[in-house]
Amino acid sequence: MKKEEISHLQISRFHYHLPEEKIARYPLLQRDTSRLLLYGEDGISTDSFSNLPELLPGGSLLLFNNTRVIHARLLFRKDTGAHIEIFCLSPSQPADYAVSFQQRSTCSWSCMIGNAKRWKEEPLQMEIMVKEGVVRLKAEKIAVAEKEVVVRFSWDNDSFTFSELLEIAGELPIPPYLNRPTEAKDDETYQTVYSRIEGSVAAPTAGLHFTPAVMERLRHKGVRTAEVTLHVGAGTFKPVKTETIAEHDMHTEFISVPKETIEVLLHNRGKLIVVGTTSLRTVESLYYIGRKLHHNPGALPHELTVQQWEPYDGAQEITPQEALQNILTYLEERGEERLLAATQIIIVPGYSFHFPDALLTNFHQPQSTLLLLISAFVGETWRMIYDYALSNNYRFLSYGDSSLLWKKPK
Repeated sequence: MKKEEISHLQISRFHYHLPEEKIARYPLLQRDTSRLLLYGEDGISTDSFSNLPELLPGGSLLLFNNTRVIHARLLFRKDTGAHIEIFCLSPSQPADYAVSFQQRSTCSWSCMIGNAKRWKEEPLQMEIMVKEGVVRLKAEKIAVAEKEVVVRFSWDNDSFTFSELLEIAGELPIPPYLNRPTEAKDDETYQTVYSRIEGSVAAPTAGLHFTPAVMERLRHKGVRTAEVTLHVGAGTFKPVKTETIAEHDMHTEFISVPKETIEVLLHNRGKLIVVGTTSLRTVESLYYIGRKLHHNPGALPHELTVQQWEPYDGAQEITPQEALQNILTYLEERGEERLLAATQIIIVPGYSFHFPDALLTNFHQPQSTLLLLISAFVGETWRMIYDYALSNNYRFLSYGDSSLLWKKPK
């Protein structure tokens, strides 16, 4: 479907009433005891997430997002007593996440600033208490955009990486709709058990229900797994404030996909169950990256970014297998073991999916791009699914219950 065919899509069509008491502000004590809504050819029913291994066909492939949430909030205090919050969004210099985290004296990040009017041009400083004494961390504004500021961080002890300083001095960001401060236990509960690659400012919450026991039973069942990385940005919470979807500006997020995962996807013959909307956006972005390489095999890395409306440009289509093979060829010719790119992809009703058979996901906010993605995946049935969840006391949003949605037939 072309952009002009969906540009009139009214966001108000994706509203539903979400009572405050339905929002789960804390997780369950045992992750896998959450409820699991099942939607497929047999309609809608309820089960427990702990039974997931028995509910998936043997030989299925589960695709996880292995990103890890960082302590992205840094709170500085000026001499006047004013507090300035610096919310680290993405690395600027060095631009590579892993390289930036390993810096030992300075690095720059694109940030959101809380109480920005109270921070003029002067550097901010904080003292971080460590076993060896004190590390002094300085923050300086070096560029200002409309909504973000590039901040240069520097510190006086090269025994510590930027990652280590964030872990000590920063705060884990939890979603604003939880309406509570971050607590110590969020450090564990707001991470998936398979999170490994630092970089997100929000958790891929569909994965919060998995436990080592569930993972082991999945392996015993013969369900295979593969991983991608999409570092979730603060834009995931950005509400759609425009009347039509064509006016909404989608956020861009970093993705990293191992060559091994691309090979597994290329040769997969079982059902593909994607864990979370971030994994879904990543795997669907692979199609458009492969299509770019079909037309331009020598594309530079920055030319591989998937633009927001690219899926709706009416360009010549190729098969999903051709797209994946193009990426493999691209990596092999360069001797690289993983694809590094970015995606701004927006998935709305009318989108044609290329890879997944089913989606594991939580229940999302009204009038959000995530809810539009759900509607694209299951069709107008999304409202019946959400009505069922609301009337059967499901818990909503990040710490809420889960659903296993099988894709609507074409």
